[in-house]
Amino acid sequence: MRAGMLGVAELVRLVDAGTVDTVLMAMTDMQGRLQGKRCSARYFVEEVLEHATEACNYLLAVDVEMTTVDGYAMSSWDTGYGDFVLRPDLATLRMVPWWPGTAMVLCDVEQVEPAGTPAVASPRQVLRSQLDRLAAHGLRAYVGTELEFLVFDDSYEDAFRGGYRDLRPANQYNVDYSMLGTARIEPLLRRIRNEMAGAGMYVESAKGECNPGQHEIAFRYDEALATCDNHSIYKTGAKEIAAQDGRSISFMAKYNEREGSSCHIHISLRNEAGEPVFAGDGTGGESELMRHFVAGQLDCLREFTYLLAPNINSYKRFQAWSFAPTAVAWGRDNRTCSIRVVGHGASLRLENRVPGADVNPYLAVAGVIAAGLHGIEQRLPLEPEFHGNAYRSNRPRVPRTLRDAAQLFGDSKVARTAFGDEVVRHYRNAAQVELDAYDAAVTDWERMRGFERL
Repeated sequence: MRAGMLGVAELVRLVDAGTVDTVLMAMTDMQGRLQGKRCSARYFVEEVLEHATEACNYLLAVDVEMTTVDGYAMSSWDTGYGDFVLRPDLATLRMVPWWPGTAMVLCDVEQVEPAGTPAVASPRQVLRSQLDRLAAHGLRAYVGTELEFLVFDDSYEDAFRGGYRDLRPANQYNVDYSMLGTARIEPLLRRIRNEMAGAGMYVESAKGECNPGQHEIAFRYDEALATCDNHSIYKTGAKEIAAQDGRSISFMAKYNEREGSSCHIHISLRNEAGEPVFAGDGTGGESELMRHFVAGQLDCLREFTYLLAPNINSYKRFQAWSFAPTAVAWGRDNRTCSIRVVGHGASLRLENRVPGADVNPYLAVAGVIAAGLHGIEQRLPLEPEFHGNAYRSNRPRVPRTLRDAAQLFGDSKVARTAFGDEVVRHYRNAAQVELDAYDAAVTDWERMRGFERL
């Protein structure tokens, strides 16, 4: 068992010894955030382990500000906002080093009635369903997510009180790959790395990025569900550690007019024997299965962009010459394409470059797998790779707005086949909620342009 991970017997021993007094029970909501309860550790081992616990089902039917909104079948005022069950997945039980005496477990979400029935719109369940489809083909997915973020020398409280204006980035200039740039905030980066390792994650490295104060901490790939679990825990934990340091971290896809923060998703497949299946016959090329998988990405990319870019702000990142993709194209080691094939032999994999740092990893990885399965099941041929600068190409474009992406997702027959009508309606409504809120807002941009001059 990896350091930081816990078995039940070890947790009970730590609780009896008084070493652990709190267990965090968390699920992932539509926005990719951890929601749940801080339980007494004694209560957790004596009651929750056997009986699970419950939470209000509005957690999968609210917007980013926790506002109750209409349009959801599973939870509404008309249905009384009942409960659903949080069932601990004990394979995720771990220590939380940045909080004393604390362990954490992630939960699957189930309906109260019929008992044990999964809540199909729960992001973790959406991914589980696609992994089950993949397993029916004798395949398993291995995934890595590369999550960038911005560090500010302002606390979250100060940032809020100032309306998130005039924040002070932790670096004053482009520190991409700069050892000096990362050294400026190494105490914070080191603490995040070490404490994520203490929570059971395999940390690889940290590096600076282009936007002032922008950095990335990379983790080793793992099975798809474990990677998405770790992604969500890391994202929450990094914010909490930064807050303890009097700083703030943002995972917005596009904070300012400079480079956005991405979350490139790397994925490869293995068979039931654990052997990689993307490599070809040893000549360095892709296997037929990989070619179908990549073809599925291209065929579904526009219809599935909502799963990769779920917010209004996500689409501000898709700018030419920014290393964020705008063209639906694939290429070998070509960072101007949406789909980049990289690696050799057993490490051969595809990288989906569309997601930003605001992505819900479960939904995004589910979308990548569903697109790949579409390519495999339909035996889609792969078009020739793109050479050169895809920004200058006449290739189809990634949707430019949430409105366009939501419409494409809601109308997608492939999405309904892969995810089911209930899931598609649920997330199509989530997109509409964001669009309605945005359409009703008056922005600083409008005031600056129109207060006096119009």
